[in-house]
Amino acid sequence: MSVHILGGSQTDFAVNWHRAGLEYDALIRAVLEETLTAARVDVADIGVIHVGNAFGQLFTGQGHLGGMPATVLPELWGVPASRHEAACASGSMAALAAMADLESGRYDCALVLGAELEKTVPGDQAAAYMGAAAWAGHEAIGTDLVWPTQFAEIAAEYDRRYGLDATHLRAISELNIGNARANPLAQTRNWRYTDASFSADDSANPPVAGVLRRQDCSQMTDGAAAVILVSDRFLERRSDFRPEHHAVIAGWGHRTAGLPLAEKFRVSAAEPYVFPHVRNAVLDALSRAGLADIHQLDGVEVHDCFAMSEYLAIDHLGLTAPGESWKAVESGEIGRDGSLPINPGGGLIGIGHPVGATGVRMLLDAYKQVTGQAGECQLPDVNRYATVNIGGSTTTVASFVVEGAQR
Repeated sequence: MSVHILGGSQTDFAVNWHRAGLEYDALIRAVLEETLTAARVDVADIGVIHVGNAFGQLFTGQGHLGGMPATVLPELWGVPASRHEAACASGSMAALAAMADLESGRYDCALVLGAELEKTVPGDQAAAYMGAAAWAGHEAIGTDLVWPTQFAEIAAEYDRRYGLDATHLRAISELNIGNARANPLAQTRNWRYTDASFSADDSANPPVAGVLRRQDCSQMTDGAAAVILVSDRFLERRSDFRPEHHAVIAGWGHRTAGLPLAEKFRVSAAEPYVFPHVRNAVLDALSRAGLADIHQLDGVEVHDCFAMSEYLAIDHLGLTAPGESWKAVESGEIGRDGSLPINPGGGLIGIGHPVGATGVRMLLDAYKQVTGQAGECQLPDVNRYATVNIGGSTTTVASFVVEGAQR
């Protein structure tokens, strides 16, 4: 049985909902209304709801967000719903759970929603809250900047194994922020930068941790994204949905490792890849989609919470040999006009990273690309598009392959 994407929506990631005096109810109501309109389904069609959210209790004191859709849309009262947490991969876990529900035959129409409010506290406190997705009290001790520290350590590990030039990280950041200029929902679309912003100038691009600088880091973001997933059975009953308006999730991969980053390095010490489980998640998705390699794709959304996470995604995708991601950066392969464009809408660095929403936003952008609805971010002749979403120091990995529908 195939799982189809009928459509979805994303809120404007430049909006500071807390500053506007708005909470999760307003955020989720907004994305729900837009999603139902975009997917052209009635609220009565929804049989199950899966919500991705990582840090609701920490940033807002609000947990139990599986109950928020019914709170803001009374027609959903009684529809089964659950919340999923896997750090930055929370949204992808919600999507995988919805797919399993549809494939099992329990339901035929699922709402998948990811949401996060992160601007409720000062930046240093926000960074400390997010540290809960590492092995708390056991790693990155003595700093609130847990994730810059962890990804700086990944950069250092790459440097030890293969060599690493930080100018390639800055080039990734500049590319993604440049791509975001054309994205009307991107957090950074109107931010101002100079050439020095992507240099080693300590004033224009201050050091954060290790080789990572400010523009190498995604920013705290408020936002939500949602998609409607349906089964073949749903479409058989609804002949009014034309193929160009929906897409198919052709393949998926999901792998999980232990929490400690140092242990990940130890386990992979004799392996060609720093994170073999990331590579395997990508291969699982490609295999399930019937694809031989990454070059059969037309584009990819990867998880650039830091420029270093995109750098590691490039070689783990198989676009280059292990440790040679720099070649794809220098050659322009990952640019909008390259052989495999990556993050043409801006990625997490350019679009923003409301943690629980990111995996769903990636899936939505994949859907838009294969259905020709990506606006100014649209790539030419897209038939297959993938996502790679990670949580923590790659502890949780999910990958999807989305294809244009044929029926």
